[in-house]
Amino acid sequence: MKKDLFTISSQPVRGLLAHEWAVIIYAVITLVMVVFCATSFADPGALIWTRIKLVAALLAFWGLYRLLPCPAIMLLRILAQLLLLGEWYPDTYSLNSILANLDPVVAGWEQALFGCQPSLIFSEVRPEWWFSELMHLGYGSYYVLMGAIPVLYFARQRQELLRSSFILITSFFLFYLVFVFFPVAGPQFYFHAIGPETAMQGVFPDVGTYFATHRECLAMPGCGGPMHHFIQFMHDAGERPTAAFPSSHVGVATVLLMLSIRFCMLERRWRTLLWFTPLYVLLCFSTVYIKAHYAVDALAGLVFGVAFYYLLAWTYKAVKGE
Repeated sequence: MKKDLFTISSQPVRGLLAHEWAVIIYAVITLVMVVFCATSFADPGALIWTRIKLVAALLAFWGLYRLLPCPAIMLLRILAQLLLLGEWYPDTYSLNSILANLDPVVAGWEQALFGCQPSLIFSEVRPEWWFSELMHLGYGSYYVLMGAIPVLYFARQRQELLRSSFILITSFFLFYLVFVFFPVAGPQFYFHAIGPETAMQGVFPDVGTYFATHRECLAMPGCGGPMHHFIQFMHDAGERPTAAFPSSHVGVATVLLMLSIRFCMLERRWRTLLWFTPLYVLLCFSTVYIKAHYAVDALAGLVFGVAFYYLLAWTYKAVKGE
């Protein structure tokens, strides 16, 4: 594989990749929202500029590939869009903060289903250092897995690379569309706003557009281990009161799990699942443990993840005529 990384392809991909078209479509859809609701945003110009620079970055990587159409640059085009998700994700907060918050609805579903708020209870029931570190390891593994699966396909199943990348990256933007129009901040923010005691009593007052100007949250549970510190750093760097329902952490991890299953089927060996599955299970539970999500967010993330995987697999097949 190393020898052909910079070998010029005899049949380079001429146009934009499928996942790059997905990015542009998302940018256009949300740009329309910004333009039509400009007076509702504190700084619509910044939102427009974000779309211009991110699409420009996309086109720059496309241009780089046109100059040097080799496998290494193709992989760079894919990984670059994964890295740029760090810009698109907080952008959902700027968009959905103009809408009424829906945490009372989701917290109500949680209360009806479980008779309590698991996100407030979980870390109190299992406060041990080792358990806390396992939960934070599971949560942090998300950032490794989302890059590892494309690299695995690039290394061993390159003919499937563009398909898998389209499914993975486009699933993020489908989740982001849900977040934009269904604003849920999550228990760490909402329960800080109303008070944990109020939530434990099963009372969930409406907070309107409170989170448009407030980003305070509950302290992250943990005993100060290295994984706890890492997740705290990531949280402080990019977390916003947005994107709670459904859990994209669980949803995208489910998409990654489906992609890893397909990878194992193509390879006719199941070694990848031996390390992926335990991390996936830890990740699903960790989202509730650290109060990032309600339990119903995680359950919905599982359902949405499976649905998005099959929807996007079908879409790719239909568009490519396979």
